[in-house]
Amino acid sequence: MAIKKVWIEEGCTSCALCSDDCPEVFEMPDEAIVKEGADFAAHEDCIKEAAESCPAEVIKYE
Repeated sequence: MAIKKVWIEEGCTSCALCSDDCPEVFEMPDEAIVKEGADFAAHEDCIKEAAESCPAEVIKYE
């Protein structure tokens, strides 16, 4: 099943691992954000990798 939604809960530590792992979906201005209009289906693998490697465990998807 394709990822339809990605979000970041409170508690981001601004480590930038998500934007390193998946720059097509995540940006790091001050804290991590999900890029508007990102194609989640095309980047499922890196979204999952970013969520799994997040030390604060705040990246969620469904």
